[in-house]
Amino acid sequence: MTPKLCIAQNSEADALLEREPLALLIGMLLDQQIAMEVAFNGPKKLYDRLGNKLDVHEIATYDPDAFAALATTPPAIHRYGGSMAKRVQALCQYIVDHYDGDTAAIWTKDKPTGAEVLKRLKALPGFGEQKAKIFLALLGKQYGVTPYGWRKAAGDYGGTNTRMSVADVTSPETLQEVRAYKKARKAVAKVDT
Repeated sequence: MTPKLCIAQNSEADALLEREPLALLIGMLLDQQIAMEVAFNGPKKLYDRLGNKLDVHEIATYDPDAFAALATTPPAIHRYGGSMAKRVQALCQYIVDHYDGDTAAIWTKDKPTGAEVLKRLKALPGFGEQKAKIFLALLGKQYGVTPYGWRKAAGDYGGTNTRMSVADVTSPETLQEVRAYKKARKAVAKVDT
C-alpha cells in the first residue's frame, strides 16, 4: 500500500505517519531547525528502536537517559536529539495525563470545533501558536480531520492551494514549493529587520 501522505518523502515513514496519530504529532514536534522531511522521519526511527511500536504510555515512562540514547543513536531523530527526546517524553506524558493516552482524542474528544482543536494543540508541550495552526491545517488538508471552522482557526495555513507549510506537502514537487516559500519569507524578514 502506498501511503497518501508524502511528508517524510519515505514510504515506510509516511505510512507510519498515516496510521499512527502519535507519529504524526511527534513529527510535527520535531519540525524545527531541521528539514521537515528529516523531522517527519524521526517517529519511524523511534518506532523501529522501540520494537516496531509507538506506545504513548511506554514513551512517557521510559527512563529519560535510555530514551535520550534511543533518540540520539545515529541516525538521530533530530540534530538536537537529546533535548528533543525530553520534549517527546513531555508530549507523551501530557497525552497520558489529559487524554488517557489517546492521541487522536486531541482532535476528536467531544466533537470539538476547529477553534477548540487549535486551543488543545496550543496547550501541548512544544506547540506554540504557529505550530498548532500548521498542525491543524495538516489535519484538515491531509488527515481528514475537518471540525467546524478548522480553516479559519488555522489562519493562512488553512487556505486552499497554498504552499506555506508541511500541511501543503503532497509530493516532492510541493515540498520544493514550500521550501521556496519559506526561503522567500526569511529573505523578506531579513530585509525588514
